[in-house]
Amino acid sequence: MTFDLPYHSPNQRIGLLGGSYDPPHAGHVHISREALKRFGLDQVWWLVSPGNPLKKHGPAPLVKRMAACRTLVRHPRIHVSDFEAQAGTRYTAQTLAALQKARPAAQFVWLMGADNLAQFDQWQDWRQIMKCVPIGVLARPGQRISARMSKAARMYDFARLDMRDSRVLGHQQPPAWCFVNVPMMDISSTHLRQKGAWTQ
Repeated sequence: MTFDLPYHSPNQRIGLLGGSYDPPHAGHVHISREALKRFGLDQVWWLVSPGNPLKKHGPAPLVKRMAACRTLVRHPRIHVSDFEAQAGTRYTAQTLAALQKARPAAQFVWLMGADNLAQFDQWQDWRQIMKCVPIGVLARPGQRISARMSKAARMYDFARLDMRDSRVLGHQQPPAWCFVNVPMMDISSTHLRQKGAWTQ
């Protein structure tokens, strides 16, 4: 099966930032830029999901969210993709397996905020995700302690890279993960929706 994916050279390190992007905002751009720098990535791909299995209510239409992402992103190494919709995958583990099959020459790194690490053990096949790709964790306001004390962090403490070694994360054989503290923007999609700045 052929997929419409951003161009990459063989063996490039590509960070994957999944989410509903409902709506996308400056915080997404900020953490993408930080991830490029902190983890030594060649690109970051925004994987805009058709829907989040952990959320009760569906997001705005995918075409609207994709258009908003592309309008917001103005960086040559940050790209927007609807790969999950193309591949028909619903969970991250499925998406990663399909991506690695579609682009075997790429070196993927899964990116997440510290808030996601705090509840990572609730994700479908989360241990498989840990075994599949290195994971870069970016700290968000108020989530540092809960993330570091999470079930996933404790279980995979042996695979954690020191923050000083973050730029080699993409070269590591999984399981491997790294937690970095970065200046964060206190903005969220939920807050924007509550303010009425984004309607479906």
